[in-house]
Amino acid sequence: METQALDFPKINAVLRTNGTGEVTINGTSHAIEAADEAAVLNDALRLITATAVQLGRPVRVSTTDPDGQGLIIVSPDGVVREATPIKSAARQEKDSRPVTAPPAPEPAKATTTAGPTPVPASVPDAPAAEEAPGQAVDGAPVTFNAAVTPTLAKETAPASTTAAEAPATRRSLKDTSFLISAPVLQPATRGWRGALSRLGLRMDPSAEELAEREDIRIVSQHWPGPRTVAVVNRKGGANKTPTVVMLSAILARYSGAATAAWDNNESQGTLGWRTEKGGHDNSVLDLIDSSQALLSPSAQAAEIAQFVHHQTSDKFDVLRSDENDEGDHEVTAEEVDIAHKVLTRYYRLIVMDSGNTSRAANWRRMIHHTNQLVVPVTAIEDRAEAARLTLQTLESRGGHDAELARNAVVIVSESTDAKRSMSGDALKRAKDEARRIAEGFAPHVRAVVRIPYDPALVNGPIRYDALQPATQRAWLAAAAAVAKGF
Repeated sequence: METQALDFPKINAVLRTNGTGEVTINGTSHAIEAADEAAVLNDALRLITATAVQLGRPVRVSTTDPDGQGLIIVSPDGVVREATPIKSAARQEKDSRPVTAPPAPEPAKATTTAGPTPVPASVPDAPAAEEAPGQAVDGAPVTFNAAVTPTLAKETAPASTTAAEAPATRRSLKDTSFLISAPVLQPATRGWRGALSRLGLRMDPSAEELAEREDIRIVSQHWPGPRTVAVVNRKGGANKTPTVVMLSAILARYSGAATAAWDNNESQGTLGWRTEKGGHDNSVLDLIDSSQALLSPSAQAAEIAQFVHHQTSDKFDVLRSDENDEGDHEVTAEEVDIAHKVLTRYYRLIVMDSGNTSRAANWRRMIHHTNQLVVPVTAIEDRAEAARLTLQTLESRGGHDAELARNAVVIVSESTDAKRSMSGDALKRAKDEARRIAEGFAPHVRAVVRIPYDPALVNGPIRYDALQPATQRAWLAAAAAVAKGF
């Protein structure tokens, strides 16, 4: 019986993306190491099938992989299928009760010997309150007595409105469509479900994979007209530059839209230091000086390449701030307008880095052009307080600034300082602090996303491919939250 297979033995199977896994049978662990995920799955199924052969019946297996948890049944002949959850004892008792039809009502006394027998006016008792109308308990199909309704309609409807005398009507072709099929759900591609699908057993994706697909769909869209994102926090070291790089990389990779990351720092910014350098030294000042030529009707799209620095793997361009130590030029509000006009001529998406002075002319003009505000913060109190004050300043200005603050996306990254010790207590404190700060911002903004610590974001050039899978997934969720504001 399958019920016996579900109870004993207790089998847990773990599948990892690095070519390792583990099968635990009644507490005895069997480590697996193979060339890839598919080979790990084959070895795991071989162990589990051997157990089913010894017992002479199917066995239930709890699976765990980076995409979540699941349940499968493995039979002695190696056939694998998805398991159904075990019902609780109370639910099983409810399902085992005999179902009896309601007693037939006594026929009403006839007042005449001619004509059809009248239909009783009474009906069986209504279903219990927890049962939704039109749905039987446990999802059993609902049927209706087809013989009663026509009889009742025949006796109660006036002769002048019977169906036989009703005028024929035609539906308009505008209201008709043969395209009623739902989109085909692609099978699972990740974890145990994905591995089983590749072996020929089609498995639906898990809830985690479906959520990831939806985030990818959101960031892959194209919107009418350019969109500008401003990444702001009045405190230095709040993770502004890594946030700009990650959002630009994800939006450019998935949407294929021309994307520019612009360092709008009133002093020398760090975006140029954390990204690839092109074959020139040009910055935003050079772009402003050449704006007339770039905005002329005869200008060609490729000409922008001499002013921006292309990121070869992450597919976006960087407009650097001025790195001339001898210069003392401060970008004005009018120059921000010019640079923004040029970039929106050549790019669909613009992600702007910023300095720490919300009173600066270039900072305030950046906000004027912004469609979506992003406030990054590391899980440190002073960074969180600076983020709160930044939002408060914008809200106090009213109008467009206040609307941006109310619809902002706050991105909380775990503290790198606590992580460097690599102790268990430090890791837990960093996570707890990030959770506390995220919960504090949640009632005041449109979305809050937490990002785990990743050493690839601490120093040097930032590359999306260098991040750990969990960090990539978190940044994808953050980019989707941003894109929802477009």
